[in-house]
Amino acid sequence: MGRSRDSRVVWCGHSVVQSRTTLEHHEDPAVNAPAKPVVLIAEELSPATIEALGPDFEIRSCNGSDRAELLPAIADVDAILVRSATKVDAEALAAAHRLKVVARAGVGLDNVDVKAATQAGVMVVNAPTSNIVSAAELAVALMLAAARHISPAHAGLRGGEWKRSKYTGIELYEKTVGIVGLGRIGVLVAQRLSAFGMKVIAYDPYVQAGRAAQMGVRLVDLDTLLAESDFMSVHLPKTPETAGLIGADQLAKARRNLVLVNAARGGIVDEAALFDALKTGQIAAAGLDVFASEPCTDSPLFELENVVATPHLGASTDEAQEKAGIAVARSVRLALSGELVPDAVNVQGGVIAEDVRPGIPLTEKLGRVFTALAGEVAQQLDVEVRGEITEFDVKVLELAALKGVFADIVEEQVSYVNAPLLAAERGTEVRLVTEAESPDHRNLITLRGTLADGSQVSVSGTLIGISQKERLVEVNGFDLDIEPTTHLAFVTYEDRPGMVGVVGGILGEAAVNIAGMQVSRQDRGGEALVALSVDSAIPAETLAEIGTAMNATAVRAVDLA
Repeated sequence: MGRSRDSRVVWCGHSVVQSRTTLEHHEDPAVNAPAKPVVLIAEELSPATIEALGPDFEIRSCNGSDRAELLPAIADVDAILVRSATKVDAEALAAAHRLKVVARAGVGLDNVDVKAATQAGVMVVNAPTSNIVSAAELAVALMLAAARHISPAHAGLRGGEWKRSKYTGIELYEKTVGIVGLGRIGVLVAQRLSAFGMKVIAYDPYVQAGRAAQMGVRLVDLDTLLAESDFMSVHLPKTPETAGLIGADQLAKARRNLVLVNAARGGIVDEAALFDALKTGQIAAAGLDVFASEPCTDSPLFELENVVATPHLGASTDEAQEKAGIAVARSVRLALSGELVPDAVNVQGGVIAEDVRPGIPLTEKLGRVFTALAGEVAQQLDVEVRGEITEFDVKVLELAALKGVFADIVEEQVSYVNAPLLAAERGTEVRLVTEAESPDHRNLITLRGTLADGSQVSVSGTLIGISQKERLVEVNGFDLDIEPTTHLAFVTYEDRPGMVGVVGGILGEAAVNIAGMQVSRQDRGGEALVALSVDSAIPAETLAEIGTAMNATAVRAVDLA
């Protein structure tokens, strides 16, 4: 994460927050082993999902679409895995007395009450990238099918008709395709259609022209896209802004040879307007996988030969279902370990840059050290991030800091979901501060808090070297360079001779081995700080003895196990 002026660091680690749970059995492990967390599988999922969960969970199953079966089944489980048929609403959440995670093996969350889950402190996760390849490929398939009249030609052949001339189609080669929505799926479609020799233009007000140009895509406004496109593929989310975006006025501006594909969300294209445009020949053909109301089996669009339609099959591949199951299973494992879950939808942060990931475990440790030093909950907590890392979204470091701050002062397990709620409940105002300049380290993370009496506590850390070793580099204004090992202690006292020997003597008598010690002071004879890294926890009476012998103003210990 950082380096001193004379050392180099590469942010390339892939590790996330390590679980600090340890089990120490002094008797028969079989007798003392804790009960396994319970995971409820409410719908049929791929066998790979169960394999990804592993042996650390008790797996139960039920028919999630049957409320009479679901509500009692969810009462005592830690996590529930669903697809689209199970409704996890306020009623279900109220019946779940120890639920921590709702995992949707797919992208959509229409069947999960995310707001109610957040209020209940329950994490909601999905698999946002599991079906993007399948969805992109289906869009291309619909485009080809519509362009070559595959559906009516197939139906005619099955009906005993051989009418080659009736179903003369058009090539994609050297035509212009307009992508409406240049997100992940839109980009995949653009890449695939470029390989067909198509010219790609796109409409997306949230994408920079430079980014689009790097992909060989020209950004245009919607009217220009309609005017220039021979083919058009919609890849937008359904929002109040996008509902009905492609209506009668827009279709009237389109080329008469336009082939329109919608494999995104129903309602973005006005179906009545589309029917009229297809019926009158205003546009040539359409490929549809989604509809305003689903399931949909009686649309007038199905009567038209220039429409090819499928029943929302975008994610319906073996590969997508397996990816979704594996993704949410991994998220459940992380969530039940209290670790960071990148696919949680009700947690701030989102996708985590690889450059940011190595700082997450360090920041959580800084939070725990901060709490040990403060001895109370701060009224104001600033999470300061300085250096090159601020080029990326570092919001996750704020969550990591809060998780560490509250890890040792509340009974419940602290997660990236409830940590901000815990701060709010305790009146802690939290602020993320970023600064590109970092004078002494390439990157630096500081937790700085104001206590009830107005005093301040601070602790800073960085990562050094190619191996990115964690270092505490500042505590309450004292410069340090010490590894945040499992057992740490900090003693603040008036600088005078002999104090290092006093600490060593007392710890020696208590059979506590010192792994590292550093003394820091700002002025000779002024206040000083001893930072200790030891091999075992220092007993409370030993800490008290050190404090008395040194006439210390503060003695703090922290256990990072």
